[in-house]
Amino acid sequence: MLFSSTVFLFVFLTIVLIGYFNPWCSSRRFRNLWLLVASLIFYAWGEPVFVWVMIGSIIVNWLISHVIYGRRGWLIVAVMWNVGILLVFKYLNFILSNVGYLLNCNFTIRNIQLPIGISFFTFQILSYMIDVYTGKVEAQKALYKFALYVSMFPQLVAGPIVRYSQIAEEIDNRKENREEFNDGFIRFVYGLGKKVILSNYMGILADNAFYLSEEGSVSVSMAWIGAIAYTLQIYYDFSGYSDMAIGLGQIFGFHFAENFNYPYIAGSITEFWKRWHISLSGWFRDYVYIPLGGNRKGTAKTIRNTFVVWLLTGMWHGANWTFIVWGLGYFVLLLIERALSRTDAKSAFSHIWTMFWVIVLWVVFRADSLAAAGRYLGGMFGGSGQLVDSNAAAAISGSWIMLVAAALLTMPVWNWLAHRWNFFAQNRRAFKYVAAVPIFIICLAKCAVSAYNPFIYFNF
Repeated sequence: MLFSSTVFLFVFLTIVLIGYFNPWCSSRRFRNLWLLVASLIFYAWGEPVFVWVMIGSIIVNWLISHVIYGRRGWLIVAVMWNVGILLVFKYLNFILSNVGYLLNCNFTIRNIQLPIGISFFTFQILSYMIDVYTGKVEAQKALYKFALYVSMFPQLVAGPIVRYSQIAEEIDNRKENREEFNDGFIRFVYGLGKKVILSNYMGILADNAFYLSEEGSVSVSMAWIGAIAYTLQIYYDFSGYSDMAIGLGQIFGFHFAENFNYPYIAGSITEFWKRWHISLSGWFRDYVYIPLGGNRKGTAKTIRNTFVVWLLTGMWHGANWTFIVWGLGYFVLLLIERALSRTDAKSAFSHIWTMFWVIVLWVVFRADSLAAAGRYLGGMFGGSGQLVDSNAAAAISGSWIMLVAAALLTMPVWNWLAHRWNFFAQNRRAFKYVAAVPIFIICLAKCAVSAYNPFIYFNF
């Protein structure tokens, strides 16, 4: 069930809000159980079979969490269990197909489907189990509260990756109020606008360009339009979903950490990954990079640790060589930046350099195969022999306003206005509320009539 679907907006969310805020039963226990049941229904709506996989994983991890503190053997069991679930559902066929390719055999298993959001909720569970093992948090005694943490529908299928320590106190002691509700709803509306208005529009441009590449007829300009459109699509798709998740969480009294901080204004690859998918990069830093030794044990081991992190980051996104190459591409770029001491560069050139590689690597990320990525990148750099064609001319003439607007809105426009216009700074909240009204109306109209509503991170 997509947040940008009519079923979610007009039926599911309405019922959940009415039940949650009903005036007759407002105990914390009731509200937690109501959210838990709603979250399980939300997941079962799209995954009627795999909801049992999630429930089973919740029960097993809850049981292990009560004996894991300080016991390395139980930590190994927990890691093997959770990684094993990911391995079976997400990577088994990928591994078997590559082994089969080497041995000239067919080892793939049919009908292994990928449960929605499995990477997100598995990483949340892993962080919880590791934190309980190290004593950072205490094991949650109530099964339904642990299940609520794992399955909470605002962040269940696409993050942000919420650590238990961030919301443990709020499970029992959060305070819902009108101001939080209003702010959360406005945040949700802006996230919905990112997804429905901007991401979906950019998605059509990107899909057209990648289709033309597969047909062998993409010009240099059309290839770059498509690559830039996909760069904007994936940002508005994922950051929009994160905004909606954070907003929904705030409505129910939870405060999730920010997941994006204007990543496309970064002046280096290092800075980009401090601003993009913050919860994932922070997870790998704290649970992989630092435990491996970080940068404290010499250059060779630092390179090794960085390689492991970016190999795993690529694999986390999907079982395809394109994701592995995408992750390792960032590994190489980060090594180059460190060697040149360019991790905190701020010049215009460093920004252009950063965005050039971000766009190029998004092409690899978007492509169905390395061969397809190679064809598309070839088109971007003159492989077709055409600089401009009728497709590019039509795309620019019909979409330049949306492209410019989408590009500008990747920058902190609100902050810029508040800095230069005192009246705006003093009434910033009111401006946001007023602007949310037409955005919400447009989104509702688009959700009701448009059949094109892809969501990229459902695949992860």
